[in-house]
Amino acid sequence: MKIAILGAGAFGTALGGILAEKGHDIDYYDSSRTGDTLRETVADADMIVLAVPSKAAPYVLPNVPHEIPLIVATKGILSDKTFEDFPDFMILSGPGFADDIKAQKKTILTATDQRVIDLFTTDYLTFDYTDDEKGVLMCGALKNIYALYCGLLGLEAGTPEHTKFLHETAKEMAEVLEANGAKAATIDCVCGKGDLKLTCNYPSRNYEFGQILRKNPKAVPEKTVEGLSALSKVKNGAIIVPETATKLKDLIDRSKEWV
Repeated sequence: MKIAILGAGAFGTALGGILAEKGHDIDYYDSSRTGDTLRETVADADMIVLAVPSKAAPYVLPNVPHEIPLIVATKGILSDKTFEDFPDFMILSGPGFADDIKAQKKTILTATDQRVIDLFTTDYLTFDYTDDEKGVLMCGALKNIYALYCGLLGLEAGTPEHTKFLHETAKEMAEVLEANGAKAATIDCVCGKGDLKLTCNYPSRNYEFGQILRKNPKAVPEKTVEGLSALSKVKNGAIIVPETATKLKDLIDRSKEWV
């Protein structure tokens, strides 16, 4: 099978390495490389994997053929409306670091389609499953926002306060999912509680920048902090924030200075 991977960063190449080992014909699109064009990369592809940063997705997707099955491995996209023109899309998400996958460390991710599971399952990479595309996408964006908040509060992993935060946040995320037409139960997949736990700790860039903001509310990130862009979208009405989402509402209020 010919598979085009849009995004030749750490995660895209980690996924591509698995597919290549399984004998698939892999071609990468890397916008930073001179001469690379998306159309050349997807020509005659049987499947496309989207693995660009979330901020780049709006610029890439308009050039992606809608008739080719699309695997979305980009985390940080809040709404499934982004893919409403794609009749056949599926999600791969969860608490997996690219370096761990490349080192063949045991990793569990979430998939929304059996084809994803068949393509990527190895003896070190396995999956849980849900058909809730909307919920998986939202988890991938919300966990960055809550990790930012966790750092802003100065909570340290391993403390009772941090454990309580994770428990309460998972419950709140489930309420946010349900308020937006997703399944509350999706929080129990690794894309939910598992990725939340991983992101609310070092070396998460969102958690680290939250710690920085705690000391300096006017700090500017040196690298992309996806929780900031996701939070900005939430503040602009991209999703419904229920009254019960007290943590998210508090963060929105605190962020007036820096978002």
